Amino acid sequence: MGSMKQRITIVDVARQAGVSIATVSAALNNRSGVAEPTRQRIVTVAERLGWSPSLRGRSLSQERAFTVGLVLQRESSVIASDPFFASFISGIESVLEHRGYALVLQVAPTRTRAFERYRRLAADHRIDGVFLTDVSVPDPRFELVQDLGMPAVAINVDPREGISTVRQDHERGIAALLEHLVDLGHRRIAHVSGPKDYIHTRQRENAWRGVLAAAGLRASTPVQEDFSLAGGSRAAATLLARRSRPTAVFCSNDLMAIGFIAKAAEMGMSVPGDVSVAGYDGIDFGAYVRPSLTTVTTAPHALGELAAKALLGMIEGQTASHVDTEPATLVVRDSTGPAS
Repeated sequence: MGSMKQRITIVDVARQAGVSIATVSAALNNRSGVAEPTRQRIVTVAERLGWSPSLRGRSLSQERAFTVGLVLQRESSVIASDPFFASFISGIESVLEHRGYALVLQVAPTRTRAFERYRRLAADHRIDGVFLTDVSVPDPRFELVQDLGMPAVAINVDPREGISTVRQDHERGIAALLEHLVDLGHRRIAHVSGPKDYIHTRQRENAWRGVLAAAGLRASTPVQEDFSLAGGSRAAATLLARRSRPTAVFCSNDLMAIGFIAKAAEMGMSVPGDVSVAGYDGIDFGAYVRPSLTTVTTAPHALGELAAKALLGMIEGQTASHVDTEPATLVVRDSTGPAS
């Protein structure tokens, strides 16, 4: 049984080039004190041996961790079931892997614990910058990163001084969705929202209220849930038991919409015959549930990719940037139909 191939180190390069380890280190890190012919010989040997710098070695030589941090403020059960985060993280990784950076990913169930994890990562000098998702109002992380002088990029927030932002316009997609429901004859359109202190919860609720007001319809009190399948199921149990139940429901993410549909079926109601249901995010799974889910489709992979590029730019000395990706768009499927 063959042994695993050992990693090539600067010790191997020094031995093959016939120079000291210190000379190899200086040559490969472009420091002064090495004659150009010697530097070229060392580089040639390093390339021939297949040497690449270790993350630890690069960190020590350049006073940088070559690591960025992301703390997701959600229950671990929600993270496990929501494909949005996997797509967002894959977008980040698609940039990091080509730039020699690593991602430190942590999950915290509460805002307080998420803040503490960001603070500890920064205090331990384990990261060079951070991604800020699920931004709340107010959000103490903004003051933290500014006090620390830590490069940061925030997702789906308005531009702010000293911090990069990456946004996808939600309003047009939600407006198209609500107008689609109004055109189908729906007049009682309920909303299942996420946690009320998240900016994106407020953004989606405000978009819902705006379209209903423009159509001369009354907005009922949203049912607040936690973005999970179980949360959507609980919302259905609440809304569909009402005497004047809604004929359509807009859920603040696809998981809650899918949970809502499952509970409606359990209660003996048909979707969209008795109630139309729509979500937000555009996760792939929504196309395969029955009925297939009408939703507003977003671009988490693109958001992750743009966020990673913006963050690495700040780490490498660029000023904060503010980037907008293509707006979220309506996808009409089978879970919405004419009002009953």
